[in-house]
Amino acid sequence: MFRFLARTTAATAAVFALPALLGAAAKPVASHWVLQSSVLTYHVTHPLHKVDGVSHAARGMGVCAQGVCRFLIADQVKTFTTGDSARDIHMQQVVHAALYPLITVRTTVPQADLTASQIQATLVVQFAGQKVTFPKLTFALQRQNGDIRLTGAIPATVREFKIKPPQLLFMPINNQIPITVVMLWAPAKS
Repeated sequence: MFRFLARTTAATAAVFALPALLGAAAKPVASHWVLQSSVLTYHVTHPLHKVDGVSHAARGMGVCAQGVCRFLIADQVKTFTTGDSARDIHMQQVVHAALYPLITVRTTVPQADLTASQIQATLVVQFAGQKVTFPKLTFALQRQNGDIRLTGAIPATVREFKIKPPQLLFMPINNQIPITVVMLWAPAKS
């Protein structure tokens, strides 16, 4: 009798301890996601100075089905600000924001990857009338009460988007315009 109880108790303890041992992997992953908040920052370097343009206005959604999640993020070009309205208007002219007012990003990732601490994603970015694919970018994921905080960078360049580099004193900006990404995703309320 004592052997039976000892085996049963050990088996029961193992079943209850399994979710704690597996951590985030044992938690179910939502099937619908909404972008709650974001900070997108582009970094421009010129021989005379550096400029950051920031937007907090991105919107996004994600839908997971059959083990695959598809995400769409969109932001208006005019929401990026540098603190200098003349510079911001010039940036909008250079990227033809009147013709192409939105920046969109699409990606597809395995649903199981949303439980990891890092994720690799291929992004398809539409900006300034061009579509550019950024393969296998790594983003950090942090789980917070069911939400996911995503951080990383997109190594964008002026040439990829066929943008004529703006100049100051006849010197153009550098080709690299990396974009820092910080997003908070939450399960959609049903």
